Amino acid sequence: MAFAIIRREGKARRGRFETAHGTVETPVFMNVATQGAIKGGLNSEDLERLDCRVALCNTYHLHLRPGEDVIKSLGGLHGFMDWRLPILTDSGGFQIFSLASLRKITEEGVAFRSHIDGAKIFMSPEDSIRIQSGLGSDIAMAFDECVKIPSPREYIAESCERTYRWLLRCKEELRRMNEREDTVNRGQQLFGINQGGIDRELRLSHMAKIAELDLPGYAVGGLAVGESTEEMYATLDYLVPEMPEDKPRYLMGVGTPENIVEGVARGIDFFDCVMPARNGRHAKFFTHGGTMNLKNEKYARDERPIEEGCGCPVCRRYSRAYIRHLFKAEEIMALRFGVLHNLWYYNHLMEEIRNALADGRFAEFRREFYRQREND
Repeated sequence: MAFAIIRREGKARRGRFETAHGTVETPVFMNVATQGAIKGGLNSEDLERLDCRVALCNTYHLHLRPGEDVIKSLGGLHGFMDWRLPILTDSGGFQIFSLASLRKITEEGVAFRSHIDGAKIFMSPEDSIRIQSGLGSDIAMAFDECVKIPSPREYIAESCERTYRWLLRCKEELRRMNEREDTVNRGQQLFGINQGGIDRELRLSHMAKIAELDLPGYAVGGLAVGESTEEMYATLDYLVPEMPEDKPRYLMGVGTPENIVEGVARGIDFFDCVMPARNGRHAKFFTHGGTMNLKNEKYARDERPIEEGCGCPVCRRYSRAYIRHLFKAEEIMALRFGVLHNLWYYNHLMEEIRNALADGRFAEFRREFYRQREND
């Protein structure tokens, strides 16, 4: 599999990444289907209508329920979800490490308790890869530790070293799994994850070590976990230029439309975030002019769509007044409408970015992006 850069403008890149289930046009936003579904009542057919290019599913949650053996027996996630395009699986590390009071980290892996029933579970780097292999995703994320910010420097340094050793084990286990005849997707590819908090020296030294492994892709982990936006951008400013030029770069768990535009400007290719779906379920809608809270009284008689000119299934048919009523009446359909619109907005924001890069006008697009927000 290969990553090809088609066009550059400054540090921003327009590219294509080949996977076993198709080509990913980058920059791309991955729609978060944590448990094999988008919260808010969306199915795979909806994702196709919304022009989703990559679905992101979670190893931890799917391991607990229904289990990778069940999913593997049904053709992996692609067969289980009836999803034909690429899938990325998170290693489960972030979810496990968010259970700070329920887990214990050792060199071998992490012992933790299920958030569902409290059952004792142990996960090693090899376990994470075996689970992801059973899920059959196209991109498997390495098992790592996401350290909260701030944390003592000594601990972050120790964690980076352990994450590197875990990465070596992940790489070897995926090689082994991809050689098995019963593997669901023998074209599964491993992305390594850079850690180091907001410590420049630790970030750069860790990036240099994992870059030597010549993996198919690399992610920036451990951001948007307590640092300021300015600190996140400053980290990307010095880190991204040190990431392999010929491999896709993934900024994990980020973020707002502004974060995405700024990430692209700094050379990031992949993004994911629960924000569009989560906000949509709470009547907070993304538009080119910024965000709007449709529960506000001023929309009670508003006949306009959420955003004029939007091509999403909701804006093509329904008014702000009606959607507001659904939220106030706590109708389930309100959640679906919110998620449909927001994911349409995110996926088509990425299309606008890709088109601007292809035409050599990303700088102009970036200026117009902020101008629309100022004038709304």
